[in-house]
Amino acid sequence: MHSTNYVNTLITVAPDTKAVEATQPPAGKGSVAELQFEMMHGHDYEFTSDDVIFSVFADRRSIAADDRKPAREEFFSKGQACLRTSPLAKTYGWGIHADAHSRVALVPMGTDRYDSLMNDDTTVKRAAMKSSR
Repeated sequence: MHSTNYVNTLITVAPDTKAVEATQPPAGKGSVAELQFEMMHGHDYEFTSDDVIFSVFADRRSIAADDRKPAREEFFSKGQACLRTSPLAKTYGWGIHADAHSRVALVPMGTDRYDSLMNDDTTVKRAAMKSSR
């Protein structure tokens, strides 16, 4: 089984982001950004990256609750894009921190918390993927 989880890692905002501060994605569109934000915002360290990525996938495809366990196993039977591809980190100015148990939290760019994690030598930093090549 493949996993997208990180441990003690900060996914930093993309180097080419146009964001100057963290903002909430537009609501009501059912976008990946909106669904990831709804799941993670205010739920610090409750979910793993795998939980977030699969839940958004399943929600967007209307996979029934009873069918999610086998669907998740099939989903992670091959590699999946991690949260480094998240529009939250690429476009909306959010860092994503994974703790020692692979649980994630949103961290707004430009905040004391973000800066503290950036300066912490025990935290691995991985930049979000660039939007342009």
